[in-house]
Amino acid sequence: PALFQMSGSQPQLGRGVPCLRCRGLCTGFEPHSWRKICKSCKCSQEEHGLSSELDDDRKIGRLLSDSKYSTLTARLKGGDGVRIYKRNRMIVTNPNISGKDPTFDTITYEWAPPGLAQKLAMQYMELIPKELQPVAGTDGAFHRRRRLTRQLPLYDQDPAQCRGLAEGEQRLMEEFVKKYKAEALGVGEVALPGQGGGGKEEEKPQDKSIDPGRAPESPNGALESAPAAGHYRCETCKQPVPGDCPVVYADRAGYSRQWHPACFVCCRCAEPLVDLIYFWKSGAAWCGRHYCESLRPRCAGCDEIIFSEDYQQVEGLAWHKKHFACLECETLLTGKPFTLANASLLCTTCSQSR
Repeated sequence: PALFQMSGSQPQLGRGVPCLRCRGLCTGFEPHSWRKICKSCKCSQEEHGLSSELDDDRKIGRLLSDSKYSTLTARLKGGDGVRIYKRNRMIVTNPNISGKDPTFDTITYEWAPPGLAQKLAMQYMELIPKELQPVAGTDGAFHRRRRLTRQLPLYDQDPAQCRGLAEGEQRLMEEFVKKYKAEALGVGEVALPGQGGGGKEEEKPQDKSIDPGRAPESPNGALESAPAAGHYRCETCKQPVPGDCPVVYADRAGYSRQWHPACFVCCRCAEPLVDLIYFWKSGAAWCGRHYCESLRPRCAGCDEIIFSEDYQQVEGLAWHKKHFACLECETLLTGKPFTLANASLLCTTCSQSR
């Protein structure tokens, strides 16, 4: 059984925490009834601090359970059968011999690719921009957890977290989630070029059946026989991949494709795919947020996916009809004059008083 470490040192941020953006003007998070913002300062809950590490691990555990990646989850003791993300943390101890008595510097990575020898995992980390390396207590760890919130909203997978679902739409959402887990959800694998999918032959036939409408892919520069170093190319930047540097494989893309660690990004927002969690569609990797939006509209009011066919659209944005309302006074604006700025709606009265 995998040894599973949880950190208890992170503060439990969330409700009641002053807003990071407002610099003290907002004294604490006051949740809006249906928007994902603070009633007081209109900033997102994210700006008031991130959810706890345990909440993050529960969310990813829920996402990966009931999928072929459930081996990355573990059953939580006393958790009523709930599965939790078996997040791979890496602790690196380096001797510091500058002083008279040698000491040790310990660096903790809050996430590292699972199943690798530490040397290869460290090589992977060094190929990520330093400001994005998830070292505990640094901006890199903070940005990783912000990407978890942004790319994988809990309300994109759990109907119980949604305020915008009408009667009968919960089943539609459950089917939507079940379908993307079966057909699109993936977790990247780190290996040396040519070594992806080792021992996973049984999964390879699935790659061929993902999108039967597509023509077979050419092997992207990877020769049929074992290629020499330099014959592999990164799927994103098209540059050669050195044979001794780790790359990322996405099993849903097939093992003839590989990415430099820094190039494994969402095709829509170009953000690094957090913890290598991707969604495969139309020959490209997407983050969860933009994959879901590519299939269904997202409400600009509550940020949830819209499952109704009857919704409001303005300038390429969509709203649940019940959420097409003024940001300030909450007046419903269907059939009324309004202004739209930064995806926020205002009635004429509130717009003039700003």
